[in-house]
Amino acid sequence: MVFDPVTLKNIILVASGFAAAFLAALWLSLLLWTWRDIRRRTRDNLVRILAVLVVAVLFLPGIVIYLVLRPGATIEEEYQHTLEEEALLQSIEDSPLCPGCGRRIKEEWIACPNCHTRLKKTCHQCGKPMDLAWNLCPYCGTPAPGMRRDTLTMDDALRSLPTEPGEDIQ
Repeated sequence: MVFDPVTLKNIILVASGFAAAFLAALWLSLLLWTWRDIRRRTRDNLVRILAVLVVAVLFLPGIVIYLVLRPGATIEEEYQHTLEEEALLQSIEDSPLCPGCGRRIKEEWIACPNCHTRLKKTCHQCGKPMDLAWNLCPYCGTPAPGMRRDTLTMDDALRSLPTEPGEDIQ
């Protein structure tokens, strides 16, 4: 089979035209992909421009260099990771610490099981736990023993005192 040199030249010219068009489209699509990808990964405009320039100047080796050097996570992924970390830290900080030994304690504990520090007192009326600094039970409204009551009359105070059997207080 004999090819005419003019026909062969035209086939090579058309094939090289298609190859050049394909390479140009590939180059432009890689530039566009790099620009869109780096925009999701950083807010720094200088880094964005440098990434696109590396791909524009070096073409296929440039895209390999970009893929090696680009940030591993997108801005959205970093934001989600930061939210997860903050939630974990918040849950750790919300649990109270023992003032004696500094270990984590539960809110309803009356004493620390590690150092035996008294954490709460119980109401003598209803038996529910109260903070040590509270002078009044928030559950039943009973004043803590030994606390001063301003509205108490002398008769009420004498009436609430325990009496020995056989003694009469008047």
